Amino acid sequence: MKKIKIFILNSLILLASSIILQVIGLFFNVYISNKIGSEAVGVFALVSSVYLFGITLATSGINIAATRVISEELACDNEAGVKLATKKCIVISLITGLIASLIFFIFCDFIIEKCLHNRVSHIVIYTLCIALPFISMSSAINGYFVAVRRAYKNAISKFFEEFVKIFATAFILNSFMPAGLDYMCLSLILGDVISEILSFLFLYILLKKDKAYLKCFRFLGDSYTPRILRISLPVAFTSYIKSGLSTLKQIIIPISLEKSGLGCSLALSNYGIVGGMAMPVIMFPSVFINCFASLLVPEFARYYVKNDTKRINQMTRFLLFSTLMFSILICAIIFFFAEPICQTLYSKANISQYVKILSFLIPFIYLDIVVDSILKGLDAQVSVVFINIADCLLTTSFIYFVVPVLGFVGYILSIFVSEIFNIALSLSKLLMLIHKASTSIN
Repeated sequence: MKKIKIFILNSLILLASSIILQVIGLFFNVYISNKIGSEAVGVFALVSSVYLFGITLATSGINIAATRVISEELACDNEAGVKLATKKCIVISLITGLIASLIFFIFCDFIIEKCLHNRVSHIVIYTLCIALPFISMSSAINGYFVAVRRAYKNAISKFFEEFVKIFATAFILNSFMPAGLDYMCLSLILGDVISEILSFLFLYILLKKDKAYLKCFRFLGDSYTPRILRISLPVAFTSYIKSGLSTLKQIIIPISLEKSGLGCSLALSNYGIVGGMAMPVIMFPSVFINCFASLLVPEFARYYVKNDTKRINQMTRFLLFSTLMFSILICAIIFFFAEPICQTLYSKANISQYVKILSFLIPFIYLDIVVDSILKGLDAQVSVVFINIADCLLTTSFIYFVVPVLGFVGYILSIFVSEIFNIALSLSKLLMLIHKASTSIN
């Protein structure tokens, strides 16, 4: 009962903080979109896709590794190894973060020319290189706090990071606005880099003062590095492929739109409208899903270690049904109120038509978030990444061959193909694991 109360308390804390952060983030994105325009939003979306690939290289599956290893130790009442496992995760994350920064620094020319179509300068890439080691180490510490059921500390850190990002970005953006599109992107990246560095320092202070971390003073030998790498390396390598394909997909979207007959500026503008304006509206209510989805990983990891198949079945049924009902309700609300929502946020009525179309994706997207978290808790994190790789391969091919023919309609269709294909594979994998576990017990 106590564990259930802790889980509910963590969920409520994350829910409250996530709602506030999501509202702040949404209105900040609206502010940015209205200030820099849809074309600049499209260019920054390309920069962000490259940035996300760098983050994938830097983090290399360390978050899920930290959560899994520490959760398993706590499930076995072996608290003595928590401190060593956490330290190992942070050191490994620092190394992978520095390697990622070095790779981006060396291949800066290639990234600017081939990925970003020479729309930004080298200093944008050099700036994001600074943030990668700090993001990676923060990811490891976040994994620790989730595992020890003190996710509220992650929430506090996110508040701190978001406010620093908003104030730093707004100040820098207003200072550099006259300098053009390149400096707009630099302002957004620089604001993010500052917030990531300060957020890591804040998280590290919280870690050093955490009671569970402090009382684990006995080291039982270095048996944790192999365990960490056993989880993180497969996730890392498959994540590289998945993130690389995802970045490639984002890069070829405006290229394929241009091939359909749209000019470069119009292609980037349409890309920015869907990715930077319509999708944030669709994803905003997912805060209610994400708030507890991250907590499902350590919970299902504990059930998995204890081979508690009955509990896994009960929780899975409840979570899938609840998520489906919630997502259908949100889908209906966004569909019927798309016009007033978009008019309020962007003062542009034409965006609402895309929001209405994309609202039908909500049940698929939200269910996929929950299913992926359950799979990660059941030691199927590699399968999750392989599913995402298959998804990227399919949709990238679709975008490359179909979008030049169908134009913007083809791009919208590719989003539907991606989400439906992904949830179909993920749900099939989950049902297969549950059936296999139930059969082995019987």
